[in-house]
Amino acid sequence: MRRERLLDRNVNIITDLDGKKFVLINDIRFKAKRREDWENVETYLKEYVEEFYEIAETSEKIFISTDFPDEYANSESRIALKGAVAKAKANAAQGIPELIQIATNREFSKNIKKKHEKAAKYGWYRYDVRFALPVYDDKTGQVIRYNIFSARMLVRHDEDGKKYLYDLLAIKKETSSPLES
Repeated sequence: MRRERLLDRNVNIITDLDGKKFVLINDIRFKAKRREDWENVETYLKEYVEEFYEIAETSEKIFISTDFPDEYANSESRIALKGAVAKAKANAAQGIPELIQIATNREFSKNIKKKHEKAAKYGWYRYDVRFALPVYDDKTGQVIRYNIFSARMLVRHDEDGKKYLYDLLAIKKETSSPLES
């Protein structure tokens, strides 16, 4: 069941004119007008638990643990999100495997919080990722363009030696020209 549902996604990896990759998410799965339904996002993310994906640039394997869906949907940084950026994070959930694959610009930092002394015993890694979401014409329902977002993917290096996806942070809409349909 899990594989069947994960394969039923409309997501592609695209390279822009500058040679940078981004994940093109072709469907808006989470469409709440005022507030995203984060319980549904969390439930959706549970489909990825126990899977792993490889970062193309570094060949690192990134695992998805049982704590990821809750952290992604309920973290302090997510609660602070409003409007289009909240909707972007909710819908970015559809492209988690591809976001891991295109992650770039790895940065390491030591763990300094006692609460993460086991889960991030060997520190934290941050990577740059980009994704695009469609914008629809209200009257026709047709895609008129794609808005491109950048974000930082946060990965913890556990005491078991594995790296686990932890959250998607610092999501920002790029101010350059949106991708026209």
